This record gives sequence, C-alpha cells and structure tokens, in this order.
Amino acid sequence: MKVLVIGGGAREHALCRSLSLDPDVSALYCAPGNAGIAEVAELRPVDALDGAAVAALATELGAGLVVVGPEAPLVAGVADAVRAAGIPVFGPSAEAARLEGSKAFAKDVMAAAGVPTARSYVCTTAEEVDAALDAFGAPYVVKDDGLAAGKGVVVTEDRAAARAHALACERVVIEEYLDGPEVSLFAITDGVTVLPLQPAQDFKRALDGDQGPNTGGMGAYSPLPWADPKLVDEVMELVLQPTVDELRHRGTPFSGLLYAGLAITSRGTRVIEFNARFGDPETQVVLARLRTPIASVFLNAANGTLAAEPPLNWSDEAAVTVVIASHNYPDTPRTGDPIEGLDEVAAQDAPDAYVLHAGTRREGDAVVSAGGRVLSVTATGSDLAQARAKAYKAAGRIKLDGSQYRTDIAAKAAEGR
Repeated sequence: MKVLVIGGGAREHALCRSLSLDPDVSALYCAPGNAGIAEVAELRPVDALDGAAVAALATELGAGLVVVGPEAPLVAGVADAVRAAGIPVFGPSAEAARLEGSKAFAKDVMAAAGVPTARSYVCTTAEEVDAALDAFGAPYVVKDDGLAAGKGVVVTEDRAAARAHALACERVVIEEYLDGPEVSLFAITDGVTVLPLQPAQDFKRALDGDQGPNTGGMGAYSPLPWADPKLVDEVMELVLQPTVDELRHRGTPFSGLLYAGLAITSRGTRVIEFNARFGDPETQVVLARLRTPIASVFLNAANGTLAAEPPLNWSDEAAVTVVIASHNYPDTPRTGDPIEGLDEVAAQDAPDAYVLHAGTRREGDAVVSAGGRVLSVTATGSDLAQARAKAYKAAGRIKLDGSQYRTDIAAKAAEGR
C-alpha cells in the first residue's frame, strides 16, 4: 500500500517513522515534510490547506491511504476533498473537525452527549467577557474559540492579562479552572467503533516547574504509573464513545483520530478540550510504545471497518520525549540556526533514542531551525527513569545556538509521584 502523509512537524515525523516500519507500506510519501522526514519518506511539495491539490497529489502517486496530520488542513476540508476523489483518508471531515476548530461547538457537543467538562461561557463582547471573568474568578481560563496552534489558551491569576487575551480574540470561551493533573488520551474511530490508545501526559508551560507561558508542548511521557488502571475504560464510557455517537447522530460522523485532553479533578475526570488529530508531543511517546503496525488500523478507520481490527499490541517499555525549542520560543522564535549533533545521536543512542524533526529545513548539507519547536528527542526504556535518562543524554548531544528545553519532563512520575 502506498501512503501519503500530509504535514511537516514532529507529529508527522513520528507517524512516518511508524509507517516506514510497517510491512504493509510499499511506498511512503510526505507533503511537504521536513529535513528529518526526508530520511524515511519521499517528500513532495504541496499546499497542505488546498484540498484539490492534496487530492491531485494522492491520485498522481496512486496512494491507497492518505493521513492528514495537522488540524488546519482538517478544518479546511482537505480530508473531504481526498474522500471525494475516492481515496481512503485517515482524518475527519471539516464538519466533524469543528470539534477542534471551534471550542464553542465542542462545548455544545459535550453538553448534548452528557460529557463531563468545565462550566463555561461563550463571549463576543467586552461586557460578556467581564461578566464571565467575574463569575469564575481566578485562576482565569480564556480560550480562543478558533485554531491557534496550541497557543490560544491563557491560564492566569492576572485578571488584566486574561481580559486582554479575551478582547484580542473575535470569540472566546471562558471557563472554570479545573484542578488536578492533566492526561491526554487518543482514540482511533471510524465513526462508530472507538479504539483507545495508551494515555500520556504532556507539559505545556515553557519552563521547568510548569512556569512561563503556554506553548504547543515541551515534552511528554507514557505510560502514567500514577493513573487509575480503569481510567481508559472510564473515558471510553463517559467521553469518547458518547462524543462519537453524538456526532454521528448529528449527521457529521467523526472518522480519524479523536484526542481528549483531560483533567483528573477532585470531582472526577473532566474534558479540557478535544482535538481532531494526533497531538504533539504526545504522539511521539504513544507511537514509540505501539507494536501493532498502524497502516491497516488507519485504513480500517478510513473504510468504516474498525470493528474487525484486533486489540492493539503495546510494549511494556516507557517512553519520554523532550522538545528542543529555538531561541525566544514561544514569543518570536529565531530561525535559520544550524543544528549539530544529529549524526552523533543516530550513531551512539539509537535505537533506544532518536530525534524527530518539527521545525527544520535543509540548506545545502546543513540542517537548520525553521520554527519554534525544532526537535523532539524521544527515548524508550524499561521504566520512566531509564527512558528519561536516555532522552536527556541524547538531547545533550544536540547543538543549536540559543536553544532551550525543559529539564523536568517526567521527573515526578519517574520518582513515583
């Protein structure tokens, strides 16, 4: 089977890495890709937001499956265009992708499906914003209603900062603060059957100790030794299956990857947000532990035959990923800096540790930074402590001027906290 992956970040690199190891995949393409993905897939240029162009490329390549990685193409309807061309696609329709594309829509779906989530207000005026902030009090949680590349959420004790963020958005969702640790749970679905993956935890703040501004994610780990063993079953029953059923009943079935961002609060599990695709950096650690070849799973989801898929096979090993970000991320990151040490990691740390590219490009013989989050250093080990040590050892080999990464990814969990 020929597979075309759309996107060019660390998530797509992780997907391409897994697909490249799948014996059912005879040819692997990625559009537009990045410098790291080029090592495992043939890169093709394409405007990832242009559904007609993506469908034409898939047809030209004779692709038997298209995997749409990022959220923006999904919300733009790229999966619809590929389906209309008669090619199986792993990714929801534009209507179903509104689950991520609009926080207000997601809240409406959750209310109809009885999914536990935070109380909230949808605001479009300064008066509504002020009333909502007063109603909930600090800490304030303000979410841009639309896509914001992981940076549209502000959680702060500072009312003025919360208000400023809200007024800078056309439409916002202001909600109550949810206490407790956060968990990410992915599920593959064909619109009827839901197949959960293993949970992970990511780190959104830029600095150690969960300090600094929100980012797209600075690292992640899996499994979660502190989580209730029944967590996945509970989320399946209370969140994932009801949400998939509700969207189907609305006539907009969700087929693809459904992500639930969860808070394990003192009052029970609550949904923070939904995404319509694999999340970054959690994808890196979840796929590192998955032993089942994924191409057939994605194809069954695309074809509506997921019920025939046998249970997924998981490694008992732990996985940790550490994101290396460029200078001044997440504000205005500097790009174009050369990256050194990649060959050293490949020579000395593989296969237990490897580098997934996020924001990179090739300039001649050099690989340079091309975004805020540049690399994800991922490692596996017998437990979190070992995986963590391997990830940081490999990360220490990378040389990128002005770069930064958190030093406490999975530290508490590795210590049994």
